[in-house]
Amino acid sequence: MLNTCEGYVDWRNRPAVRGRHGGILAASFVLVVEVLENLAFLANASNLVLYLSKFMHFSPSSSANVVTNFMGTAFLLALLGGFLADAFLPTYYIYLISASIESLGLLVLTIQACVTSLKPPPCLSASTSISCEQVDGGKALMLFAGLYLVALGVGGIKGSLPPHGAEQFDENTLQGRKQRSAFFNYYVFCLSCGALIAVTIVVWVEDNKGWQWGFGVSTATILLSIPIFLIGSPVYRTKVPIGSPVTTIFKVLAAAVYKSYKFRDSSNSAIGMDTSRTSYTTETSEGEDRNTKRKEPSQTPTESLEFVNRAVKNKTVNPMLESTAEQVEEVKIVLRILPIFMSTIMLNCCLAQLSTFSVQQASTMNTDLGSLKVPPASLPVFPVVFIMILAPIYNHIIIPFARKVTKSETGITHLQRIGTGLVLSVVAMAVAALVEMKRKRVAANSGLVNSTKPLPITFLWIALQYLFLGSADLFTLAGMMEFFFTEAPKSMRSLATSLSWASLAMGYYLSSVLVSLINTITSKYRDTPWLFGSNLNKYHLERFYWLMCILSGLNLSHYLFWASRYKYKSMRKSLSQPNN
Repeated sequence: MLNTCEGYVDWRNRPAVRGRHGGILAASFVLVVEVLENLAFLANASNLVLYLSKFMHFSPSSSANVVTNFMGTAFLLALLGGFLADAFLPTYYIYLISASIESLGLLVLTIQACVTSLKPPPCLSASTSISCEQVDGGKALMLFAGLYLVALGVGGIKGSLPPHGAEQFDENTLQGRKQRSAFFNYYVFCLSCGALIAVTIVVWVEDNKGWQWGFGVSTATILLSIPIFLIGSPVYRTKVPIGSPVTTIFKVLAAAVYKSYKFRDSSNSAIGMDTSRTSYTTETSEGEDRNTKRKEPSQTPTESLEFVNRAVKNKTVNPMLESTAEQVEEVKIVLRILPIFMSTIMLNCCLAQLSTFSVQQASTMNTDLGSLKVPPASLPVFPVVFIMILAPIYNHIIIPFARKVTKSETGITHLQRIGTGLVLSVVAMAVAALVEMKRKRVAANSGLVNSTKPLPITFLWIALQYLFLGSADLFTLAGMMEFFFTEAPKSMRSLATSLSWASLAMGYYLSSVLVSLINTITSKYRDTPWLFGSNLNKYHLERFYWLMCILSGLNLSHYLFWASRYKYKSMRKSLSQPNN
């Protein structure tokens, strides 16, 4: 008799079989595809701010906002991909559909870059004080249609590919859980591999051969990823969607609110719960008993968690509000991880600067490295290479050592990884502020404040903030993805994993809001706002970075408050076991 995996099917919708479906081989196809997908996305995103300013004639601050909004939307749409994967379509099909949409968007951008009449006329003046004709009308519509088709495709891929890879491992076994943890580390490694090619070879092509070639390479790359993904079809196992997790969340919360008001005046109402509902059920691994009973409700409930318990108290006349104890526990898990999710947004707001102001800073500096002239958009090569070196070291040296020292399965906990990233983000913003002060001082001393000539200062100074933020990204992104996937109920794992990308999205949006808000406030006290105009040398970017440093420090305190009170699902399970 075949040993099937309950809740999983193969690509032909037949029950998945242990030993035949899933495992390292299946996850390896996912990792290769991620290299190609991230290459296609970052090849343009990392350099897009210069394309918008030089060829579409947006101002530096407008270009930065367009890029942050575009990338924010792409990452936010990962929630849609994760939701669809949990509720309707397997991750297998979500990826194929999303990759097709992204390739269509890149094709639109390639055509616009190729055809001169689809772009605004070139700016003939070399002076930074004279505005050029900004893209508008149908040309702008084509630009944004292409960008947001790419964003939609990227969102679907980010929301489906990581959980698809993580689901290939059997969480029932210690080896399976360790392999899954290694998968998330190598997922970030593969993100970096794609980024390395994107910010070196493809960016060089864009700067030296033309953007039509850059967009063309990205289009070909994402199209290549589809057949490679399909080759792995015979060995994939895919989780069967079991309905909308969002519906469950809203139903439980609505039931809790309804019963709170309905029974608040009933002093002797039947407060006790039915036996079938008092056994609060936590998420269990494959093959475990899903009806494990507890003597008490779940871990140290706060008032908010006690409030959710009301969803299963008494009987309601509305069958739509009927909730089970298991559903209540799933909603509690979501509520517990939300503060951790919120704490990571500020870090990603800092990361947003790497693809906007940092690139523009580098473009004003001396980018010569010996006889080689480095494109400013290739600056991310520093954190990318560092991540590619650190990720294997972390997985094969640091984690095994930490497991021996702590005698725990994970060695370093997910929340410790995230916290390390948040500390590094504070340091990175302080370094960024100091480097910008030095850059502006060189511009003033050299009399080049109003000039477009490169400043006599090497762009390697900017690499410092890239290094710190790149390290923060390694610790935080892998930690977040594994934390959300592991802690979330099985019914909403794809959606929960997508919170990692939603945090990135909100960070990019927050960056845009901060820039606009700072300009609005400072314009009331100055003739020129801090971050406005076409001359970066007249910006007060150093003040913006110091503000980000302070906000990141406050955010770290907020994170430590919640992380110190969080109990992992495995700990909650052990606490919930009845005493013999």
